[in-house]
Amino acid sequence: MKPKVYITRKLPEGVVTKLSERFEVNMYEDENSVVPRDILLKEVKDVDGLICLLTDKIDQELLEQAKNLKIIANIAVGYNNIDVNAAAQKGIVVTNTPGVLTEATADLTFALLMATARRLPEASSYLRRGEWGTWSLMQMTGQEIYGSTIGIIGLGRIAEALVKRAKGFNMRVIYYNRTRKTDKEAELGIEYCELNSLLQQSDFVSILIPYSPEVHHLIGEKELLLMKKDAILINTARGGLVDEVALYEALAKGQIWGAGLDVFEEEPVPSDHPLLTLPNVVTLPHIGSSTVKTRMKMASLAVDNIVNVLEGKSPLTPVN
Repeated sequence: MKPKVYITRKLPEGVVTKLSERFEVNMYEDENSVVPRDILLKEVKDVDGLICLLTDKIDQELLEQAKNLKIIANIAVGYNNIDVNAAAQKGIVVTNTPGVLTEATADLTFALLMATARRLPEASSYLRRGEWGTWSLMQMTGQEIYGSTIGIIGLGRIAEALVKRAKGFNMRVIYYNRTRKTDKEAELGIEYCELNSLLQQSDFVSILIPYSPEVHHLIGEKELLLMKKDAILINTARGGLVDEVALYEALAKGQIWGAGLDVFEEEPVPSDHPLLTLPNVVTLPHIGSSTVKTRMKMASLAVDNIVNVLEGKSPLTPVN
């Protein structure tokens, strides 16, 4: 019998073909909703491979059900939705999709920075509501980008790509990383700072580190108070890195000038989320890597990992 693969969200037909030619494939067909937990638990009972998204909780309970599971291919760089240690104990390979989304996510990060600094969504809404009566000197004034200082938390692939974009705007780039990378400092023309110093110096703070319990709420009340009053926080990493209650208070009280957020602690975001009510926040529905080309590459990489492992080869991008 052919090995069985379950896919938790509808993928493009061209991507799935490579799997269906080799394996027995079953896929949750609704691309606009998360596979219900009871269906997921039922489907994994006899599968050899699982392709999932960040929205799918792959925990101890699920792994106990999946007696034949050999590989979990997560279509994302992050994998905090998966109990990686429990999977490793069962000999299950976990893979992710790094590298292929670097440039798209860096593009989105800088676009979000620009949109927040120059108040683009707010200005567009102002125009569409018919409120543009005349031109005035300080109308819709935002923050300067060219020549300013950006502090980047983390120095992985996406952060390095962001540095190159910032350099195009003649920005001074400082960074904090748990492991200092002196070779990259010379190569990229950047300066290392401890986190508190970075927060104090930066006009823009961009969070680009992986999420783990150790860095939960890395940016909280204390850290926000260190930032400049005209500073902007950009988060395109994971929502759990920022204390959203503290961020709301800081923005509402004018302790910092603005924020651009592509990620939230709870996703999808409830429509009554307090941060959605603030005019100085630009919010996006987790679209950092959302270009046609990049999403196809991510899905293809997940498929290639499945094929390799189920055909007895090494995974291309293993996590564990």
